Amino acid sequence: MEVALDESGELSLNSTEEEILKVRKMADEAGILLYSVASSLHWKYSLTSNDQRIREKAKSIVKKQLETAKILGCDTILVVPGAVGVDFIPDCEIVEYDIAYDRALEAIRELAPYAEACGVAIGIENVWNKFLLSPLEMRDFIDKIGSDFAGAYFDVGNVLISGYPEHWIKILGNRIKKVHFKDFKRTVGTFDGFVDLLSGDVNYPAVMNALKSVGYDGWVTGELGTYKNYPETMLYNASYAMSQIIGRKNND
Repeated sequence: MEVALDESGELSLNSTEEEILKVRKMADEAGILLYSVASSLHWKYSLTSNDQRIREKAKSIVKKQLETAKILGCDTILVVPGAVGVDFIPDCEIVEYDIAYDRALEAIRELAPYAEACGVAIGIENVWNKFLLSPLEMRDFIDKIGSDFAGAYFDVGNVLISGYPEHWIKILGNRIKKVHFKDFKRTVGTFDGFVDLLSGDVNYPAVMNALKSVGYDGWVTGELGTYKNYPETMLYNASYAMSQIIGRKNND
């Protein structure tokens, strides 16, 4: 399971080591392996913001993610590297592309040694942020960071609006640290286009072949919404779909 760090709650910016260890203990007792720490806070506190105070806050959140991941025994964190603009956030600030690029690169380069000290990799996610829009650009951005502790947290569904995930996988290759599984209908073209796994336009056989071709054998996370009235149904449907995609017997 991938867990998420927030401003409040069981895993938050203020969580102590003792509190984080309680979460790890709960997971161990339930037989759940934790392998990644995400955070939606990167949308609120961007590494590329025009406000330096917000950029510093964003870097402190990444450090807290790394510290939390180390305590939980996770080997990766998910980081949104910033944004040029975000359509789904009202009044979101717009940052010039080249400036956003330089700020993001500077921030991840600064954070990479901290990640290495924690023994936890920074996974940069491809999201709808009008930034790092092609696999070639993402590849070169990661290479410029120059650290084995910075790579891609590749989201299969997010690229479908403008490209093909199997192409991204081939180009990113061993830079991929973790993978999100989602599905999307191109004809919708908005957030409403995200649908249940195997209900959209992702060519999952091609995705799996591409992952195998680059030697990826790590975790894949089903990043899905919930059914308002039947949340357990979503879990069963997602579990079955992922079993079919990966090629395992259900519940294996």
